[in-house]
Amino acid sequence: MATVAPRPEADFAATFARFSGQAAANQSAEDAEYKENLNKRLRCPDCNEDPPNLVEEFSSGDMVCGSCGLVLGDRIIDTRSEWRTFANDDQGNDDPSRVGDAMNPLLNGSQLETNIAFGEGMRARELHRAQNRTINDKATKTLLAAYREISNLCEAISIPKTTQDSAKHIFKLTEDNKLFKGKPQEAVIAGCIFVACRQSKAPRTFREIYSLTKVSKKEIGRTFKALEKFLQSNRDANTSGSFLMVENYEATGTTGAAELCARYCNNLGFKNPHLMEKISKILAEKSSSLKDLAGRSPLSIAAASIYMASHLMGDSKTSREIAGVAGVSDGTIRTAYRHMYPSREELVEKDWLEPKGPGRMDQLPAN
Repeated sequence: MATVAPRPEADFAATFARFSGQAAANQSAEDAEYKENLNKRLRCPDCNEDPPNLVEEFSSGDMVCGSCGLVLGDRIIDTRSEWRTFANDDQGNDDPSRVGDAMNPLLNGSQLETNIAFGEGMRARELHRAQNRTINDKATKTLLAAYREISNLCEAISIPKTTQDSAKHIFKLTEDNKLFKGKPQEAVIAGCIFVACRQSKAPRTFREIYSLTKVSKKEIGRTFKALEKFLQSNRDANTSGSFLMVENYEATGTTGAAELCARYCNNLGFKNPHLMEKISKILAEKSSSLKDLAGRSPLSIAAASIYMASHLMGDSKTSREIAGVAGVSDGTIRTAYRHMYPSREELVEKDWLEPKGPGRMDQLPAN
C-alpha cells in the first residue's frame, strides 16, 4: 500500500498557529492587572505561629517576629502619616514637623535659615535680638512693610487675595529693577494695586485709588504709565514669578462703564442683583454709542445705566443711593440719564418688557 507523505505547507501552518496561540495567551497574561495573592502570608520559620506575630519597627526599618525576635525583613517603608504642623500649639511649644515652610517667591534669599525663639531669660532675648539684626536686612524689611501696606489697603475695599498677591509681585519686580528709585513708596503701592486690579478683570478707577491711598490722581497716572511700559518690555523676563496675571501681562484700555456695573449692583442690595447687573451692562454698552454721552466719565454712564435698569425692572433706587456707591453726585447721574431717556426705545430690548419679562417702560421717570 502506498503511503502519502504530509505536505510541508500544512506542517508549517499548524506550527505557526500553535506558536501564535501560545504568544497570545502569554500576552494576555502579561496585560492582565496585577493582583496580590492574599492567600500567601509571611510566617516566622522558627515559631511557625498562625496567625503570625509580626512587628514592623519603622525606626530601624525591619520586620521582626514578636515572639522570638527573628528579623524576617529589612528596609521596609514607613507608610504612616507625616507629622502635622500647627504653629507650635503643642504642649511645651514642641512642633514635631520635620519640614519647614514653603518657599515664598515674594522674598529674597533661600529662606532656609534657623530662627532663635524669644524665650525666657536675658540671654535668650539677647540672642533673639542679635539674630534679627543679622538676618533681617534692610531690603527684606522694606518688602515686608510694603506687603503689609498693600494687604491693609486691599482689604479695606474687599480686593481678593489673588489680586493682592499680584500687586505684591509687581512691587517686588519694581524693587528688584530699581524702577522707581526716589519716588514715594505710597505712589508705587497705589500704581501696583491699580495695575493688579485691571489685570484681574476687576478694575478700580483713579478716583477710588485716590480715596484709598490719598495719592493724587496725576501721580497715580504717571506711576501706572511707567509700570505698564516696564511690564510690557519685561514680559519675557517675568517667567520666574508664580503669578500668571503678571507673566502674561497685556496692556488694557480705559475702564469701561460696563465693567463697573457688576460691583455697583452688588453693593446696592437689589432683589435680583444678577439680572440687574446683566441689564445695566447691556444699557452701558449701548449708551457708549450715544452722541450726547460722548466724553462723559464711565462712572456717570454706569450709574445712569443702573438708575434706568432699576426703574425699568420695578426695583427702583434713588439717584442719591446710587451716587453713594458710585462716588459721583446725584446731579451727574440725572444729567446722564436725561441724555439716555430720549433713546430708551433703542436702548431697552423687547425681551425685558412684559409679557416676556418683568420690565415696564412706563415706570421710567422722565428726568
